[in-house]
Amino acid sequence: MDDPLLIREMTLADCDRVSEIRIRGWQSAYRGLMPQPFLDALSVTQDAERRRARFRQGGGSAVDLVAEQDGEILGWACHGPYRDGELRTEDAELYAIYVDAQRFRGGVGHALLRESVRRCTTAGHPRMLLWVLEGNTRARRFYERHGFRADGTEEPYEVDGVPVPEVRYTKDLSL
Repeated sequence: MDDPLLIREMTLADCDRVSEIRIRGWQSAYRGLMPQPFLDALSVTQDAERRRARFRQGGGSAVDLVAEQDGEILGWACHGPYRDGELRTEDAELYAIYVDAQRFRGGVGHALLRESVRRCTTAGHPRMLLWVLEGNTRARRFYERHGFRADGTEEPYEVDGVPVPEVRYTKDLSL
């Protein structure tokens, strides 16, 4: 029988697996939305090196969470203060959430998002915001099922000369 899903803070030892989930997540979720040569060039090794370096620096305001079951990392989420240029607001932002593609529809993403929202609510943030690629309908449906709504704010984003605009979603945490 499987152990229950555990949501915990990421450790240095988790960096390689988190990078693998993140890069494979980009390559899967953004296929057809971003230039394929860009996606093909993404490196798990380089991402893991950057992630370990940031982790060792510490002191950041981002919170990295992993979902673990039976000793295996199945997903990762990261949240922290909302970034509005150099200005910091009272709001929280979900920076990223990725699940191993073999575990889609298994509740891993739901558990990670629920814990990020819980932590941000407990910390007193009035809202949680996130950015999602406009064309990423699967992710947009996921966020909408969890109470997030597009607020009409859009941000231009470009990858290798190809526009991939983002839309902002928000969830009121004060309810």
